[in-house]
Amino acid sequence: MYRHRVGPYVVHTRQPNYRIQRWFVLVFILVLAILVCVKIFKYTEITVDNLFSFEHEKLDREMSVLAETSIVRAPQNQCSLVQTCPDEHFPFKIATGAANVIGPKICFNGQVLMGGQTKPWGHGLNIAVVNGITGQLIDADSFDMWSDDVKPLVEYLTSIKNGSLVLIASCDDPATRLNDDARTLISQLGSSQISNLSFRDNWIFVGGKGINTLKPLEKYIKNDKTVNLYGDWPEMLEMEGCIPRKQE
Repeated sequence: MYRHRVGPYVVHTRQPNYRIQRWFVLVFILVLAILVCVKIFKYTEITVDNLFSFEHEKLDREMSVLAETSIVRAPQNQCSLVQTCPDEHFPFKIATGAANVIGPKICFNGQVLMGGQTKPWGHGLNIAVVNGITGQLIDADSFDMWSDDVKPLVEYLTSIKNGSLVLIASCDDPATRLNDDARTLISQLGSSQISNLSFRDNWIFVGGKGINTLKPLEKYIKNDKTVNLYGDWPEMLEMEGCIPRKQE
């Protein structure tokens, strides 16, 4: 009997289980990640103790910053001062104008009160009045002593209240229109040179009204064509220092 083989003999086998393979790969990756983490922890020597230590150091730094910001201190090296003022003092820097070209400048407690490009100034007398306790600006104005009436200046000086600091800087001509009333009021603020102030002299002054503990400060230079730095005008004057805060 003959048998006819239709085709080759085929043995059927099951396909590989890819889920098992993927599981082994995931396990391998997980083990590898654990080993890497262990190496890193050993390298950096991170422990529970130094983790808590790090948090304590961070907290200490934050508390230190809060403590520093809660302390009220005098502004340091403000107004481009060479010296540093102690606490309970106001730093100031004041300068006259230079000839009739460059304006004066009054800086107090870190703020420009008059002068520069943003704070108006004028020819004559530039005056800034400040609260002697808080250091806040009360008012600032300029008075032309060449062409204007002196009456507004007298009224302004009369209106200054007790406990105020007064800073004055000259520019160009500070004296032509000055009368005895104005000079007397300025001398009562503590000036010893106001009686000498004449045409185109340069003068800067820091004084106060009703502040017995304040020692007035001022500089004065006379207009003298033989020694003037700017021909018809004397050299520019500057002065800086620390003013004690008025006690309440």
